[in-house]
Amino acid sequence: MGVVNVTPDSFSDGGEHANTFAALHHCEKLLAEGAHVLDIGGESSRPGSSPLPAGEELGRVLPVVREAVRLGVPISVDTYKPEVMQAVLDLGADIINDIWALRQPGASETVLRHPGCGVCLMHMHGEPQTMQVRPMQGDVVPQVLQFLGRLADTLVGQGMQRAQIVIDPGIGFGKTVAQNFSLLARQAELLAAGYPLLAGWSRKSSLTAATSKSLARVATMDARQRLVPSVSAALLAVERGARIVRVHDVRETVQALAVLESVQANGVR
Repeated sequence: MGVVNVTPDSFSDGGEHANTFAALHHCEKLLAEGAHVLDIGGESSRPGSSPLPAGEELGRVLPVVREAVRLGVPISVDTYKPEVMQAVLDLGADIINDIWALRQPGASETVLRHPGCGVCLMHMHGEPQTMQVRPMQGDVVPQVLQFLGRLADTLVGQGMQRAQIVIDPGIGFGKTVAQNFSLLARQAELLAAGYPLLAGWSRKSSLTAATSKSLARVATMDARQRLVPSVSAALLAVERGARIVRVHDVRETVQALAVLESVQANGVR
């Protein structure tokens, strides 16, 4: 899943694709590099970010989605607002990727009105403004598993097919560095929910913390310097059962996954 941020304030790319032309060019670049899905987002969810009015988000994403649906690959839209969901699904988007896991009023009803819609339910502790100020306490793995399993099962009970649902443990969304890595180390436990898992480690600050001798450097390092740790985390996530990796650096991730695939295909049986 290649990331297309149509935002001026993304933590990962600093607004490089904040206009329609640049965003569509980036879509084509990611597909040429091997992306299977495009994830288009118009609102930053970085720690401390403020909510964006729905009208402004629609103005950012609709022109991109309108053209991107013609590219011949599944189009995901990263949004938690029902009005944005409705608009992009009406344009032909395939997936709603929701950091709030459809907990906003009207969100689940919106996707359920579109029988073919896929959804990604993400775990987030708190909200973007405060999630890293007061992160989770205790063992996060069972808490995340219970949260995502309950919400996914509720959707199935309301008529959605299990095959339409993907779960995301929400790396960096209200968790400490150690908690984030425990979700990767024990990722197999999350598969017990019975749903495909999406891993979103790309350019997350926890990767910098793991590779830096000084945690004080985390905030000052350019997100692109997290390329090797990001690819490493994606590789480990897939090896541990993730079905989708959401990444900014598609070419490098595809190359690494090709090596993993070759090892798995030629392993001792």
